[in-house]
Amino acid sequence: MMDIEGMNILTIIPVRGGSKGIPRKNVLPLAGKPLIAHTIQQAQQSPLINRVVVSTDDPEIAAISQKYGAEIIWRPEEISGDTASSESALLHSLEVLNQTENYQPDLLVFLQCTSPLTLAEDIDGTIQVLLSGGADSALAVIPFHYYLWHLSSSGDAVGINHDKGIRPLRQDREPQYLETGAVYVMQVKGFLEAKHRFFGKTAIYIMPAERRLEIDEPVDFEVAELLMRGQIEKKGLEALPSEIQAVVFDFDGVFTDNKALVMQNGQEAVFINRGDGMGIRHMRESGLQLLILSTERNPVVQVRAEKLGITCIHGVHDKWSVLKDWLDSMDIDPQKTVYVGNDINDLPVMTHVGCAVAVSDAHPSVIDNADLIMSRAGGDGSIRELSDLILKKIDLLD
Repeated sequence: MMDIEGMNILTIIPVRGGSKGIPRKNVLPLAGKPLIAHTIQQAQQSPLINRVVVSTDDPEIAAISQKYGAEIIWRPEEISGDTASSESALLHSLEVLNQTENYQPDLLVFLQCTSPLTLAEDIDGTIQVLLSGGADSALAVIPFHYYLWHLSSSGDAVGINHDKGIRPLRQDREPQYLETGAVYVMQVKGFLEAKHRFFGKTAIYIMPAERRLEIDEPVDFEVAELLMRGQIEKKGLEALPSEIQAVVFDFDGVFTDNKALVMQNGQEAVFINRGDGMGIRHMRESGLQLLILSTERNPVVQVRAEKLGITCIHGVHDKWSVLKDWLDSMDIDPQKTVYVGNDINDLPVMTHVGCAVAVSDAHPSVIDNADLIMSRAGGDGSIRELSDLILKKIDLLD
């Protein structure tokens, strides 16, 4: 077994701009984010990966990838066409990093953003099977139990992975596996010599079948949307405390899109989401204690809170001290409190509550420290999304 300690593990995600089957598919929205964003974020959530690089020829893909925290390596035109292999992009990226930084990782993780249901645990699992098995390469697979056929030259249907005259029970068949196309891991030195993703001893990581989906046709987006919504909801329900007594919100960037319209007389106006207001109403009616806790001292914060019928404390600099006093006065356990934030001034609070929530467009440091990340942005229905999740959690526990 190889020791992972001290290893440098690089992820490369090759993403071309010229998709023919579904034009611009790598930047199309899926569950509120561009397709490429899901793979980048899962790679970043892996504790084993040191760097995440996107190899692309497309400015829009590059801009989105950088927004979600990936580094960019520009892919030359000659290896960006329909016939270019993924290996060519991987080799080019490794060459660029070696020439510009004298950087060569120990392991290379190759991810495909067309498999958006892949989780960080699948990435880590594929890395671990390579290391534990002393393998040179590894891939993610799912169990395969189907019969394959082909037509012979005479037009006769012939079994490929079975004798058509014998139909053994599923449990009696030799296990077979289907390549998911999601995760591949390689020893870098061996890959540079072989120039192919499968070389030497190859290990397999068996991932759950429900996470195997490749986006090839338009209908795949519809299927992925349904499956991902379920995946997000399951993860969210697990992140929420088993008992919730209070939900506390920052204001700017949570109730709003973090923008303000400044009038000539100095007054400010903000945009809010009416669906968020309905979510607040539902939580209030369920008996939860609700609070807006804002650093900004602005009349619009108080006006909005009054309209929603919830408590508001604004002009606060030490958010945790103020929140702790409020929780103590209400006899509420911080571990039974949900806090929603979007920027670095929310971090001190997030470490003390039972569930720290970030809106999808929150500052990267807030995303990194959140227990739960909404799929919607601040001011764009993230509070309603959280409300629906909290009420479902309460219903499940009743």
